[in-house]
Amino acid sequence: MILHTVSTGTGEAILFLHQGLQTSETDFQIQKKYFSQRYRVIQVDLRGHGKSVTNHVKNYFENAAVDLKETFEHLTIENAHIVGSSLGAMVGLVFAKRYPDKVKSLTLSGIMPHKPDNWAELNKEDTDRENTIANSKDAIDYFNEIHEGDWLNLLKDFQSEDWYPFQETGDLSSLQMPTMLLVGEENPLEVIGAVEYPKQLQGIHVSVIPFAGHLPHMQQPKLYNLIVEQFLEKTSQ
Repeated sequence: MILHTVSTGTGEAILFLHQGLQTSETDFQIQKKYFSQRYRVIQVDLRGHGKSVTNHVKNYFENAAVDLKETFEHLTIENAHIVGSSLGAMVGLVFAKRYPDKVKSLTLSGIMPHKPDNWAELNKEDTDRENTIANSKDAIDYFNEIHEGDWLNLLKDFQSEDWYPFQETGDLSSLQMPTMLLVGEENPLEVIGAVEYPKQLQGIHVSVIPFAGHLPHMQQPKLYNLIVEQFLEKTSQ
């Protein structure tokens, strides 16, 4: 499917991929303002999010990668720098593995390299928090406003124990493009990647961001932007 797209600025293309249950118009907004001064910033609504309406959420990551390919072709974008957070990072990673010629560089944050031993417990805790949010009138009004599709159905699919693509996040060895990992120091399950991924992928750049957790682009946006900017400058030389 062709994804709903927002484009700002001119120059080399950077595609920002949002976290789960956010959209092109709610996530990476600080980054859009910062990078659009020099780059063409492209933001999409991933399938099932925002204005990219679909009820087909099975095989999510494979289908989402195909969506990006079709959207690139529709926009006549030959390739782009890919920057993703959480769900968007997982989609970006699968896209980079399946269509490496379309990815100039890959920046990931908010992913785990291994399935934790207590994954069932952690997933249940996340599910309980999400269900509390889903029963809040303010939250329902907010998500109804930013999503045209059935976001509750999407949320339920991401609550199953097997939703996380550990088979993809556990192996970065096949990546051929310049790659960078940013992790917030406050999330130990993701910080593991700062040690594990360099063992798999020679030349990967790693940055552990202080005073941040799962979403360093929101929790430390100035530092995040500077690091990503330097990475992009190096890859463009």
